[in-house]
Amino acid sequence: MVTKEQILQWLQTFAIVVEENKDYLTELDAAIGDADHGINMERGFKKVVTQLPTVTDKDIASILKMVSMTLISTVGGASGPLYGTLFLRASAVVADKQELSDQDMLAILQAGLDGVVGRGKAQLGDKTMVDALSPAVTVFGQAVAAGENILSAMQKAVAAAEKGMQDTTPMQAKKGRASYLGERSVGHQDPGATSVYLMLQSLLDVIY
Repeated sequence: MVTKEQILQWLQTFAIVVEENKDYLTELDAAIGDADHGINMERGFKKVVTQLPTVTDKDIASILKMVSMTLISTVGGASGPLYGTLFLRASAVVADKQELSDQDMLAILQAGLDGVVGRGKAQLGDKTMVDALSPAVTVFGQAVAAGENILSAMQKAVAAAEKGMQDTTPMQAKKGRASYLGERSVGHQDPGATSVYLMLQSLLDVIY
């Protein structure tokens, strides 16, 4: 089980990780985007942390919905709507939950992925956050189906996200600002896929 307290801790941890990697994410984005991914993510999750005290007594769905609303209202560029949709869809599948089973975690991850794909219209291979998120969800689902616990499933999901992130480097971007560069987008790791990996790694660190 993943507890509500761990979800709160995860969001605080990810906010710290984003702050630590702000310059790195912005550097990645400078090569193929607007050079604002790290700045935007840091602003959004810093605001999320300030809002956490307002939801500590609420269920997990309410916490995730607060994250969504905060990101949509404070994060610029594509990151706000995409991450906001991820957390909003995730919140919709765990109503009234105080802790999450392996099936609940799978539902959250799948709903988040479906939301991002629906909002951004990106598929695997388009050089976006989907390239890290999609393999992570697939592997997590396979591990749960095989009877593995949440920790083991999440370890495999994070490894899949890391590989997916790394695999974006040789890709040519087909979505977002990076797609305007055509072949010049090849050779650069996608910042969105990188922040997804960091998000999942932060969750693993909390439940480990």
